[in-house]
Amino acid sequence: MSVAIALFTRDLRVHDNPVLTAAAREADQVVPLFVVDEALVPDRCPPNRAHFLAAALTDLDKELRAVGGALVVRRGSVVDEVDRVVRETDAASVHLAEDVSRYSRRREQALRRISDTTVHCHSGSVTATSSELTPSTGRDHFAVFTPYFRRWSAAHHRAPLPAPRSLSVPSIRSAPLPRPEDLGAGEPSPRLRVGGESAGRALLRDWLDGPIVDYARDNDDLAADATSRLSPYLHFGCLSPTEVVNRVDTATDGGLAFARQLAWRDFHHQVLAARPDAAWSDYRTRVTAGPEDEKAIDAWRDGRTGYPIVDAGMRQLRAEGWMPGRARLIAASFLAKSLHQDWRVGAAHFLRWLVDADLANNQLNWQWVAGTGTDTRPNRVLNPLRQADRYDPDGVYVRRWLPELAHLPGASIHRPWRANIDPAEYPAPVIDCVGS
Repeated sequence: MSVAIALFTRDLRVHDNPVLTAAAREADQVVPLFVVDEALVPDRCPPNRAHFLAAALTDLDKELRAVGGALVVRRGSVVDEVDRVVRETDAASVHLAEDVSRYSRRREQALRRISDTTVHCHSGSVTATSSELTPSTGRDHFAVFTPYFRRWSAAHHRAPLPAPRSLSVPSIRSAPLPRPEDLGAGEPSPRLRVGGESAGRALLRDWLDGPIVDYARDNDDLAADATSRLSPYLHFGCLSPTEVVNRVDTATDGGLAFARQLAWRDFHHQVLAARPDAAWSDYRTRVTAGPEDEKAIDAWRDGRTGYPIVDAGMRQLRAEGWMPGRARLIAASFLAKSLHQDWRVGAAHFLRWLVDADLANNQLNWQWVAGTGTDTRPNRVLNPLRQADRYDPDGVYVRRWLPELAHLPGASIHRPWRANIDPAEYPAPVIDCVGS
């Protein structure tokens, strides 16, 4: 019987999974394989992602078993373990999701050197691959989002693929499903959400059934908590971005605004595919950070800067492993533009705590804020007080995360120094900002 390997990487789902569909279509039997990559865990898999990933793998195994399959787990080098499975099963092909990081590209190249098998990469992590939408100038990527979005909006997006009706898996050794502690050391955020396709699809269904209608109006309203929270499920591939876009009604203001955010994901993946060094090097050298200030950096990390709107976001990050986009922008601008610290310091902290810490989106969003990325206004500064007045006018969001200031009424919570708060209870501002 013919055998194909479906190597799960960033596509931990059975619905609209081009990797799984292609493997099942090509061969009589499929090995649904996940390798606990010892190059990445445990040192490079923080606890939030370890817990989310473990839950996602358990859910994936359940979904595969529902159609007669099972997840085959190995631990070690991805290339070595795939090679072993090829030899154990005489698999003629390996299918995996396309990725853009430098590490994933090296992994793909190494997989292609395995003898007696063919490697196929499929688009599944984004709605449009890096090579599908390129500028008419002949460049390999768009450097500005708006023209990219025009091209993205006019492009044809494929229809979602159904989940396989049945799978046959050859008899093969499998390690137990990994526990969170097998993937990364440390305690996760106490309010971390559960990973997996089942949880992601339920969240998507609830989002599309109502809240998305007001997304264009409310997405920056910090108190309303009006974002989808789907980003972790998209990052791990528990949800297909193609299916999400297909199910969104872009004829509505809310649907179009939400689709625009999905296009930003594609845009950042295209930029990183063209410039893999942008993961840690300036995309455009424009701004020089000031001297490193460990005291200010620690205050920022701990949510003790003295600016409640910044601190609330940073406290939410620790508590949930997540924060809304507007809070990310405020916190990032404060570190990079107000404290004049290197964006890489902030990006590394976000990678440590965000469960959705996608390399392309995290790093390039940080560069956008820092003025070294694709922002056409590199000198833009988000004053935290003006941001607070605009996006949390009654202080509801801050009150939710800074209980020590909850007694301050209304918008006065954004300027606690005017209330003579004891610095032992809540610190004075680490710097002075215009408009205080």
